[in-house]
Amino acid sequence: MASYVTKEGLEKMKAELEQLETVERPKITQQIAEARDKGDLSENAEYDAAKEAQGMLEMRISKLKDVVVSSKVIDESQLDTSKVSILTTVKLKNNATNQEQVFKLVPDNESDLKTGKISVNTPIAKGLLGKVIGDTADITLPNGNKLSFEVLDITLDN
Repeated sequence: MASYVTKEGLEKMKAELEQLETVERPKITQQIAEARDKGDLSENAEYDAAKEAQGMLEMRISKLKDVVVSSKVIDESQLDTSKVSILTTVKLKNNATNQEQVFKLVPDNESDLKTGKISVNTPIAKGLLGKVIGDTADITLPNGNKLSFEVLDITLDN
């Protein structure tokens, strides 16, 4: 299954993959060699820990490779700002509090709540997708709470 990413997100994943393969992998190989040199492997906690870390690292490398290979870069020039969609920035008014909030809808692996980037797969984003300026989005959260937002603006911010 293809996962959608921004060009920036794909570059970040490629950089992490490079770091893991060229820096972290040799470091763990070295730790295993040093632990092996200390003798009896059956009671060597350092060796066991290094082998476990190696397994976790190889799993992360494999997963990243799969994601990089299957990723489709989103062409931002083809996005429609007349409705809420992935990579749009949405200015909302919380109807309960009258406070304004701004969210950018991004692919899963690029979400960062501190910077206002939420995954398109969150309940709030799913409730906003397809809405146009002036629409009201009534969203039920997994905990049962209900939120109501009015869409004030939709933009593409880079």
